[in-house]
Amino acid sequence: MGGKELTRQKLIDMLEGAKLIGAGAATIALAGAAAGIGNALSSSIHPVARNPSLAKQLSGHAILGFALTEAIALSASMMAFLISSVFRWSWEKME
Repeated sequence: MGGKELTRQKLIDMLEGAKLIGAGAATIALAGAAAGIGNALSSSIHPVARNPSLAKQLSGHAILGFALTEAIALSASMMAFLISSVFRWSWEKME
């Protein structure tokens, strides 16, 4: 092949780079989740500031929005850890 063959080590290095790019892309969702949490909490603060009697009604909705947005952040961080650790185990097992 004239020196253009893909050795096993080059293949592993390329796949390790792709793995790191994938783990980094999975963590981008954490920034979106942080913005969502801020949006959920600020959306509950503005009506309460205008009408304090709505505080009890809106607190349940704010907690629900916070919990659902936090679930997205937890699943994104779980995917980043899975990408970075599970695939490392499988590459070491191949050798």
